[in-house]
Amino acid sequence: MAKWKCGVCGYIHEGDEAPEQCPKCGAPKEKFAQLTAEEAELVERSRLSNGLHLQLSTLLEEVICVAARGVEDNLDPGCLKIFTQARDCAWVLRQMIKAEIATHVGKGKWG
Repeated sequence: MAKWKCGVCGYIHEGDEAPEQCPKCGAPKEKFAQLTAEEAELVERSRLSNGLHLQLSTLLEEVICVAARGVEDNLDPGCLKIFTQARDCAWVLRQMIKAEIATHVGKGKWG
């Protein structure tokens, strides 16, 4: 199935032809351009990668919550060290994911 990109807002449409009007911004059909096979493949790969980033970010949020409970419990120094490190590392990774997704959006690698 062909992919069409709105030249006004970047909306990606899938179908045999461009829509009469962009569902997002209302631009007319003439503002759509059909993506090349390479561009369409990049959209599919970006969808996969961005979905994995979002899934990982959700899991890391769970790690942050569990680790915070462990820090609060503060059973002993060894446990506190593990929970603190898990919380801090998960937070850094979530920030990295946000930055990577922002980069993808800026480069049009979002489908």
